[in-house]
Amino acid sequence: MADDAKNALALLNGLARRDYYGHKDITNEFLKQEIFPDMQDDEFNNLVLKFNQIMKSLVSADMDMTQLEAFLTAQMRKKEGALSEIYANVFRKFWKTHRTKIHESIIAQTTWGDTLQKVAWRIDLKSQARHVDEINTPVAIMELHVGNSQQKEKAEDVLRFEMDENRLASVLSSMREIEEQINNYIQK
Repeated sequence: MADDAKNALALLNGLARRDYYGHKDITNEFLKQEIFPDMQDDEFNNLVLKFNQIMKSLVSADMDMTQLEAFLTAQMRKKEGALSEIYANVFRKFWKTHRTKIHESIIAQTTWGDTLQKVAWRIDLKSQARHVDEINTPVAIMELHVGNSQQKEKAEDVLRFEMDENRLASVLSSMREIEEQINNYIQK
């Protein structure tokens, strides 16, 4: 029993390394030879298929531990191909340690180019201007830190600019529209 759990965890780690961490040299044949050398090929292939399907479900939903528990309970109650309690415990242990790493790996793999790392802002009053009527008007000073998540060294570009009250209102209105569109898409 303990060997089953240990071997199942080793299989999950191998699948995660291959499918999410970029170790493409790990093959099913290698995993079978190293972890389950005595298992029949068909039985091993079915186990890999089952583990891959469960792992894809965990990853695609980015399940928290409560969702994981409900999902594993449903998997154990299936009439055909039910997940054993031993394997359910292995998935719990695996997901607890790998969830964040897999999530970050997927984000890194699906992000092209630069990303917004940090936003800083403040409101100032103009103390100098070309025209007297512009003095003491509020302006938003924006600072955007932009970096490339693909680069090993986290080099950031900092963009600084200011916006008057009208421009800031326009940007905030656009952000609300974007938020509404995202919410509409999520609810579908």
